[in-house]
Amino acid sequence: MRSQATSDAKPLVVYCSDANMLQAFDDLLYTFSDEDFIPHVHADHPLADESPVILCSQLWTPSPPRVPHLLINLDPEVPETFSQFDRVFEIVSLDEADRQAARLRYAFYRDRGYPLTRHDLGQAPHG
Repeated sequence: MRSQATSDAKPLVVYCSDANMLQAFDDLLYTFSDEDFIPHVHADHPLADESPVILCSQLWTPSPPRVPHLLINLDPEVPETFSQFDRVFEIVSLDEADRQAARLRYAFYRDRGYPLTRHDLGQAPHG
């Protein structure tokens, strides 16, 4: 049973098993803009049931406390419980090791028949 303070909104989950990388992402959320703030907490925070963005270094097994919606994967591996999410976003840097790990994740999803859409934010739009 959910408490009244619990939100039924589907959260965005940012996952990375590397706690240092996840903390660096957390820090970026505070510093990317002087005028904007994205409300977020770590999964073990008391307000995790209400936050629109949850940062976590382990995904829930077998299921999360709220129905997840979007997953941003910052981890080099495919998260074990990725299929609990409506959509998964894989963030890939220009680092060659990161790109190689991303190719393996891409092949994992493709080989299982998941629809894939690629967005290269490093390329200028045509127009």
